[in-house]
Amino acid sequence: MTQIDQAVDIREGEELDVAAVDRFMKQAIPDLEGSPKIKQYPGGASNLTYQVDYGERSYVLRRPPFGHIAKSAHDMLREAKVMRALKPVYPYVPNIIAICDDHDVLGCDFYVMERLKGIILRQDFPKDLELSEADTRKLCLNVIDKLVDLHQVDAKGAGLDQLGKGVGYVERQIRGWSDRFRKAKTDDVGDFEKVMTWLNDKMPDDIAQVVIHNDFRFDNVVLNSDNPFEVVGVLDWEMATIGDPLMDLGNSLAYWIQADDEGPFQMLRRQPTHQPGMLTRKEVVAYYAEKSGLKIDNFDFYEIYGLFRLAVIVQQIYFRFYNGQTKDKRFAAFGHAANYLEKRCQRLIEASNL
Repeated sequence: MTQIDQAVDIREGEELDVAAVDRFMKQAIPDLEGSPKIKQYPGGASNLTYQVDYGERSYVLRRPPFGHIAKSAHDMLREAKVMRALKPVYPYVPNIIAICDDHDVLGCDFYVMERLKGIILRQDFPKDLELSEADTRKLCLNVIDKLVDLHQVDAKGAGLDQLGKGVGYVERQIRGWSDRFRKAKTDDVGDFEKVMTWLNDKMPDDIAQVVIHNDFRFDNVVLNSDNPFEVVGVLDWEMATIGDPLMDLGNSLAYWIQADDEGPFQMLRRQPTHQPGMLTRKEVVAYYAEKSGLKIDNFDFYEIYGLFRLAVIVQQIYFRFYNGQTKDKRFAAFGHAANYLEKRCQRLIEASNL
């Protein structure tokens, strides 16, 4: 089925040592035979995800990007350990097959997990996936439900309560992302100082301490190809932690570009949230509040935070391109994207009554 998410040819400069992968895989899974066929998933602009096939047996390998990376970023070992702990209480996490911390293998930490075959919604619906407006709404609600479910996981029962740093999550995020932006700033991008000052002045206390995903989007969700309303997997747990659920929702909505958004924002769209039947951002917040039982009087801070954090992520990637650490041409326009997000944050600040 063409709906099932497919890996493609590996991007230039991101090739893996096939012999090294083969040796590691056969140590982890002794009954594997033959040589692996390795392809790369096209989505994602940070960690690199590969499909490793031995005939009909298919696995996924995750590793950090090539080039210099921040010491605390792209922690593959942490991601894999979080997934292993979360799997028993949140069944949408893929099974971890093997973890490697020996840099003699691929020059970095990496892990291998099961491949969840299914539909991953990227920029647009697959051509042969035809959903009515009502069906699209049903799908949308089902995906949001999985975020609500995650926020209701018993962190202590899963052994994840020590994952975070306790109360003060909101403050740590504002200070941390502000520091990251300043370290990644390039001469052709605005300074975001007004945005960072506003966020620092307006930040609320944490409303709760729960397991959060920190990158919950449609393109990190796997749908059953036989029943596209059913979520069978949630991917990309690198930034999962214990934190404030509304900060998590704000992060998700930074990517939630709807049909009536302006052109420059539409150019950043990476998921089909513009389709007829998809909830608007305001409707998502209202639905989340209803399902979670949380009272949300004003979401402005979380929306602006989400956009600022996205801008920092974009800028960190652009910094690598700007300084020649990656040749991926997708990143050439990321500086323009960061500048647009600064303007969008400033407009929302001007309109806010906080």
